[in-house]
Amino acid sequence: MEQVALHGDGISATIVGQGAELVSLRNAEGLELLWQAGPEWRRHSPVLFPIVGRLKGDQLRHRGQLYPLTQHGFARDKPFAWAETGPRSCTLVLTDDADTLARYPFAFRLAVTYTLERRRLDISFDITNTGDETLPASVGAHPAFNWPLQQGLAKTDYRLTFAQNEPAPIRRLKDGLMLAAPQPTPIEGKTLALSERLFDADAVILDQPASASVHYAAGQGPAIEVAWQGFKELGIWSKPGGAPFLCIEPWHGLASPVDFDGEFADKPGLMLIAPGEKRVLSYQVKLTST
Repeated sequence: MEQVALHGDGISATIVGQGAELVSLRNAEGLELLWQAGPEWRRHSPVLFPIVGRLKGDQLRHRGQLYPLTQHGFARDKPFAWAETGPRSCTLVLTDDADTLARYPFAFRLAVTYTLERRRLDISFDITNTGDETLPASVGAHPAFNWPLQQGLAKTDYRLTFAQNEPAPIRRLKDGLMLAAPQPTPIEGKTLALSERLFDADAVILDQPASASVHYAAGQGPAIEVAWQGFKELGIWSKPGGAPFLCIEPWHGLASPVDFDGEFADKPGLMLIAPGEKRVLSYQVKLTST
């Protein structure tokens, strides 16, 4: 089975087995809200696991050995198994194999579940340590929404409105790695005005967000609220130079600091999951309008 289409009240979604990726999200009027993997960026909503961002040199260091692990990990490029499917929900599962162990020497089970509620898509990540040593891991969501959401509106008509004031500094990247010095936030109170220039220096990263939800909207038309549980950071990204999508990314984990080249398990931001234990993180995409 290559894909599953889910249908709910005022919402529909399509998920593919490759990468357990959401590839379509439509509202009651049938308007596509998700970026359709155009030439600017060939993905829709990849699952980031077992890392978020890059490691220095794209190498994982564990017990004196180096393993090649590229940006955002391998889950987005692996076929998942369909564990459950229904008219409103599906669960896909990825477990370690020879290929993953050559890049990430840990046993795991990652289950991704999509469930439609009324005008809302719920997504959960269930990470289980199936091995006999601590599982160091990160996981992140990377949904790309059309920007603008509706034809006839300008990108600069849109803003992000957070649930709380966001005064804390943000973090930025250089060559995919985390710069040491925090940067002043471009968020004024609860509001982030959106423009292409915002992403000239790559992603805007909130490593200590006060909010657990954000509203993406213009003064009119369809809008989206993203809320999250268990995630510690939030990335906001569009391709530098301009592209017609905006990514709102709940993360548990960050790119390596530019000066970090130590044991992977010591990298800042990881979950450390004991043998036999699991972590469940989730986020929701709610369709609204203004």
